Amino acid sequence: MCGIVGYVGKHNPKDVLLAGLKALEYRGYDSAGIALKNEDETQIIKSVGKIKNLEEKIDCSSLIESNIGIAHTRWATHGAPTENNAHPHHVGKVTLVHNGIIENASEIKERLLKEGVKFNSDTDTEVACGLINYYYDGDEVKAIENAIDELTGSYAFGIMFEGNNNLYAVRKGSPLIVGISDNENYIASDITAIINYTNKYMLLEEGEIAVISDSEVKLFKDGKEINKEVLTADIKAEDKDKQGYEHYMLKEIMEEPILLENTLKTFLDDMSLVPDLGDYEEIHVVACGSAMYAGMIGKALLEEKAGIRVICEVASEYRYKKIIYDRKTLVILVSQSGETADTIAAMRKAKENGIDTLAIVNVKTSTIARETDKQIFIEAGPEIAVATTKAYILQVAIFGLLAYKASHSENIISEIKKLPRYVKEILDDRDRYLNLAKEIYKNNDVFFIGRKVDYAICMEGSLKLKEVSYLHSEAYQAGELKHGTISLIEDGTPVFGIITDDDIRDKTISNIEEVKSRGAKVIIVSNKLVSGYDRQIIVPKISEFFQAILIVPCLQLIAYEVAKLRGCDIDKPKNLAKSVTVE
Repeated sequence: MCGIVGYVGKHNPKDVLLAGLKALEYRGYDSAGIALKNEDETQIIKSVGKIKNLEEKIDCSSLIESNIGIAHTRWATHGAPTENNAHPHHVGKVTLVHNGIIENASEIKERLLKEGVKFNSDTDTEVACGLINYYYDGDEVKAIENAIDELTGSYAFGIMFEGNNNLYAVRKGSPLIVGISDNENYIASDITAIINYTNKYMLLEEGEIAVISDSEVKLFKDGKEINKEVLTADIKAEDKDKQGYEHYMLKEIMEEPILLENTLKTFLDDMSLVPDLGDYEEIHVVACGSAMYAGMIGKALLEEKAGIRVICEVASEYRYKKIIYDRKTLVILVSQSGETADTIAAMRKAKENGIDTLAIVNVKTSTIARETDKQIFIEAGPEIAVATTKAYILQVAIFGLLAYKASHSENIISEIKKLPRYVKEILDDRDRYLNLAKEIYKNNDVFFIGRKVDYAICMEGSLKLKEVSYLHSEAYQAGELKHGTISLIEDGTPVFGIITDDDIRDKTISNIEEVKSRGAKVIIVSNKLVSGYDRQIIVPKISEFFQAILIVPCLQLIAYEVAKLRGCDIDKPKNLAKSVTVE
């Protein structure tokens, strides 16, 4: 959700903090701020809106001499996106930035108000800051320990105290790393924030408190100092650059063929690396957003081709439902970041019940990757655009491999190897998608219809369009149109008909005829020509295990082009954030 970066070293931290915030802006961009500190004072500069607004304000300010600072870019939860609610927050001798949600902030605030503490914002973060200050009597680590003992919820804190030149960090439920370099050290929500300065880092586990100076990092847990392995990130600074593309979303879409080839090659060279799910009587696929829609494709394939019962559930519902584990069950958790709060909670629920867990995840050092029993890494690299594209495609590819192996179907490896080339050919036909976007971008409503696995594809296509273009879009099972939804079809309303499944092709076409007869502008996306429609996108026909991979890139590019025509902020859609680390 929010992004945190901190620095302590030999130089003024302004440039490091601003560069880090720009790299983390995908995590939230409602407001931003920095805090600089020296022996005499703490200077806080905040602004509403994107990082560029903060940068302009800093350029017009006289900055104090400092070699330590913390910064934050916010996705608003508690309190509106105002300057008062922006981070960093300062109470007494404590300055703090926070990613997460403090669930018992109201009761703590009520108690602190009675103690005479004054608050200037509506945020739970300022309450946490006030609580640490309440306990601070010169022992920084003890003050943090006492405070986090009382806090309920999730948090990653970057903290500075008046009176010393150290940076402090602690986390629970929200990601935070400590970057290591010579004579300067860092904290960050994500390695991409500091990769220009160092690729060495430590992972903070829950409840560990980091005390960071310019020359060393000490870690404490339960009052005792602990040792920690220093890790090396395998990404380069250029991996997070646009590399000549106008937007990160476009860059990441265009990366799909090579990433798909690399991911598939690993498993096709050694299919023993693909877990055999045949021993399980039931599989639960649990995820959020696009990862959930990838899971829906996995469900359709595993049930249809492998005969395994699959329950596909949104993580925010699964974690609170009574789940009856009365069969030999595997829970598959799908998450690009590996830090999605609801998915983590669902994973821990399964583990508490002794259920096997498998992660399909991108970030190898993430909470989900570390805590699940088995992992499949999609190797998408950094995904900066808020709307996922390449990670989704790789998740679908993994589900295709899992279903293919579990089905014991005839060998189709030579066919699978053609996928990356087909995807590249589809993406190279950009003019087709731009021309189609020009026909629909002024509409108020767009609908996607399909059946079975095609409906799962519709869900992702519709989500991508509404995420980046703000155009109202809905996906429906094609057979449900006549049960109310068809009343929304007006003359010229764009309706995408997704048709890849030959078994129900005629049924879907029949539903498409229903909307066409009511004036809809029908766009067919299929692996076979369908006569009678002026607007068609035809992709190569390939095994059903992987057919979706050739449909979705078309829909991603259409969404991109529509958003561009509508003048939207494509990489940073309003009200959205990349990694949803709070409920």
